[in-house]
Amino acid sequence: MTETPREAFLKLVHGVCEERWADVVDLYAEQTDVSHPFHPVGAPPLLSREALRAHFGGGPQPYQGPTLRRRPTRINVHETTDPEVIVAEFQYEGIVVETGEPFTIPAVFVMRVRDGKIVESRDYLDHLRSAAARGMLAEVLDDIRDHHAKGSVTDPPGHIGAEPR
Repeated sequence: MTETPREAFLKLVHGVCEERWADVVDLYAEQTDVSHPFHPVGAPPLLSREALRAHFGGGPQPYQGPTLRRRPTRINVHETTDPEVIVAEFQYEGIVVETGEPFTIPAVFVMRVRDGKIVESRDYLDHLRSAAARGMLAEVLDDIRDHHAKGSVTDPPGHIGAEPR
């Protein structure tokens, strides 16, 4: 049985919170288009399952920050007139284990799911709150300063209504 867009989204956010990275990556199509339009330094889109595997696996240098315990809350999934597309509002809520400091990271995902696999997603989340929870806010602010000092502001990628590249 193939996943509905709602089911794929719920498996995605719960898988992220439970750090089940292999399961999360398997939710995506082999060729996909995942972007973070509000990323403060304009991260490039992730266009394949292999790119997502590197993204979730931390790439060549795995994540070395604090331990985050989180769960998705305030989930509100909106169906659209296109049966492949949903808009999901939610937040990651949790604590930094080492300090006990709570955090909340609001997000909205606009996702296209075809044949049970995520083929396209625009992930709008609060990157600064995420960096703060991971103890990386100063580093991210430095990256933003450097990026914008170079005049590297780029246009956001295409809208979700377009066919995946």
